Amino acid sequence: MELKDRSILVTGGAGFIGSHLVDRLIPEKPGKLVVVDNLFLGKRSNLAEAFTKFPQLKLVVESVCDIDRMRQVVGDEKIDVVFDMATIPLPASLERPDWAAEEIYRMMLVFCALCRQGLFKTLIHCSSSEAYGSAVRVPMDEDHPMMVETPYAAAKAAADLLVRSYARTFNIDMAIIRPFNNYGPRQNEGSYAAIIPVVIRRILAGQPPVIFGDGEQTRDFLYVTDTVEGIVSAAKSDRMHGRTVNIASGREVTIHELIRQISRALDYTGEPIREPARPADVRRHLADTRLAQAELGFKPAVPLEEGIRRTVAWYKTALQ
Repeated sequence: MELKDRSILVTGGAGFIGSHLVDRLIPEKPGKLVVVDNLFLGKRSNLAEAFTKFPQLKLVVESVCDIDRMRQVVGDEKIDVVFDMATIPLPASLERPDWAAEEIYRMMLVFCALCRQGLFKTLIHCSSSEAYGSAVRVPMDEDHPMMVETPYAAAKAAADLLVRSYARTFNIDMAIIRPFNNYGPRQNEGSYAAIIPVVIRRILAGQPPVIFGDGEQTRDFLYVTDTVEGIVSAAKSDRMHGRTVNIASGREVTIHELIRQISRALDYTGEPIREPARPADVRRHLADTRLAQAELGFKPAVPLEEGIRRTVAWYKTALQ
C-alpha cells in the first residue's frame, strides 16, 4: 500500500511516538494528514516541526472515544488510513484502573466500528509489548501468550483481540504493530513518565536515579525513529495486513545497565538509591524480531548507546 496522496489520520499524533510518526509520514507525501489528540499527554509543541514541513497538517483536539465526533472527522476528511497511536499510559492504569482500561478499549472499538462501516479502508493499530506480560520464553515471538500484569496491559491485549475479531468477522483491513520499549526525544517527562526521562530529569536536577527492586529486570529498548520506521514499513507492506508484528531491537538490557549508560552520558558518578519493587512490574522482555526482519527488512539503525546520547542531549535543552 502506497501512502502517497492518501488521506491519513493519526490518533494520539501529538504524543511521543505519534508525533514522530507524523514526521515520518510527511516524506511519504500524503494527500492529507490529520492528527486527533485530546492533549492528555500530547503537546502541540511536539508537532512544531511537522507544521513547518507540512503546513496543511490539521490538529483536531478531541477524545478518540467520541464515536460521533470521530465519524464526522473521518467522513469530512475522507480518511483512507488510520494509524491508531492513542493510549492511556501504564502508570495511569495503576491509579485509575477502571477509567484507563475503559478508555483504551473504547478507543479501539470506535475505529473498528468505523472501519467496519466502510468509512475508511485500513487500520494500523499500535499495540504494546506489555500485552505479553513477563516472558515465559525468550525471545518473545508474536505467538507468545498474553500473560498480562497490569490493567493497562489487559486493556491493550483486549484491544488487540478486538481488532483481530473484526478482521476475521467483518474482513476489515488491518495490521497490529507491537512495539517494545520506546525511548527518545519528546517522551513525556512529567506525569506518568517512563524510566529514561525520569532518570535523566533526576540526574540533571542533582538527584540520584532510583532503582525499584533488584534492577535485574530486563527490557528491549528501541529508539523512536526506528519504531516509526517499522510502523510505516508494516503499513506499506501487503504481507503484514491481517497480521501482528513485533517492532523491537532484539537486545535485552537490565535496568542496572540502562542507568549506567544514562549516567555515563551525563558524566554522573553517584550511586542510585534503592526502593521496593513496584507492583506487577514486568520481569523480563526480549523480542523475537525475525518476522519483521524477514517480511519488512527491518533492522534498527540507532544502537542503544547512540540513542541514549541523542536522548540525553535533547532533554538537556528541553529541560532548561
